[in-house]
Amino acid sequence: MLSGSDTGIGHALAKHLDSLGFVVFAGVLNKDGPGAAELRRSCSQRLSVLQLDITNTSQVKEAYLTVSEKVQNAGLWGVVNNAGILGFPADGELLPMSTYRHCMEVNFFGAVEVSKTFLPLLRKSQGRLVNMSSMAGGIPLPRYAAYGASKAALSMFSGVMRQELSKWGIKVMAIHPSGFRTGIEGTAEQWDRQEKELMENLPADTRQAYGEEYLLGLRNYLLHLPSHCAPDLSPVLGSVLHALLARRPQGLYTPGKGAYAPLCIFCCFPLWFYDFF
Repeated sequence: MLSGSDTGIGHALAKHLDSLGFVVFAGVLNKDGPGAAELRRSCSQRLSVLQLDITNTSQVKEAYLTVSEKVQNAGLWGVVNNAGILGFPADGELLPMSTYRHCMEVNFFGAVEVSKTFLPLLRKSQGRLVNMSSMAGGIPLPRYAAYGASKAALSMFSGVMRQELSKWGIKVMAIHPSGFRTGIEGTAEQWDRQEKELMENLPADTRQAYGEEYLLGLRNYLLHLPSHCAPDLSPVLGSVLHALLARRPQGLYTPGKGAYAPLCIFCCFPLWFYDFF
């Protein structure tokens, strides 16, 4: 069972697992949207599309009941918490509180609720829980205070659950990909709305301290973001597949160019050196 299958990594993963013969339960934010329609069109009859807004408790419970009914006593082998949002990338002081709350609601609380709800099925099969965190959840990256904090919370949750659930044979893994072109960047309309909220809530002295040129440059940074992201998702798909199938999966995966080196520098060198880097 995986969440966030409408676009990006979740969409590609649902198709990939289906092509390998898995029985896939693909949770989507909109079961009538283009992503869901594409999955129904291109995948086998083994794949089931589930309406799953992970911030909606009743939808999470409904998805659990649907999956339980289909797997019966066999249990469920894997849950992949992939659904996530980026939020407008800007300095932490500039971001409105609504961005922090929304990131935590989706990237952390939603994933925790899905995990807790589906754990009885994983316990039956001694299965796998895979949480899609981010490089920003392991190391501090400028302009990702809200997103990084929510993903860091998810990574810590993964680590604690890995220790606590081992007594039932359940294995828990976190994935920390570097920059990939996933569709999490959102639409121009979403960015316009978030940028408007950000600008309208800025106190005058904060606006003056950062300067208009810097604030206008935030949109420029956003527009160029996809060009710095890898279009090939196969390293991430390979990591998730290893996490699901390996006899001894790694607790942490860092797929993608540049995901591992900054983490090593952050862990092994003085903080002033990492900040300079």
